[in-house]
Amino acid sequence: MSDIYDRVKQMAKYLISTKSTVRKTAKMFGISKSTVHYDLTKRLPKANYFLYLKVKKILEINFAEKSFRGGEATKNKYKNQKTKMVTI
Repeated sequence: MSDIYDRVKQMAKYLISTKSTVRKTAKMFGISKSTVHYDLTKRLPKANYFLYLKVKKILEINFAEKSFRGGEATKNKYKNQKTKMVTI
């Protein structure tokens, strides 16, 4: 059981130090986004509440920026498609 909480603390420290997203953290640790989110929101408060408060702030920032990142990705996608069509 302590292995899970060790992993949770490692993920929290990684997220805090890199200000990463849940998706990038999941990729780094080789687990699903759902597991990362569950670990950081449900297990972390029990393991280390101080770390949880720091992680919570980063997750809130990421959530607020999510729509901007998605919009930027879509914009770049269509911009690249338009460039490919012109060069063909």
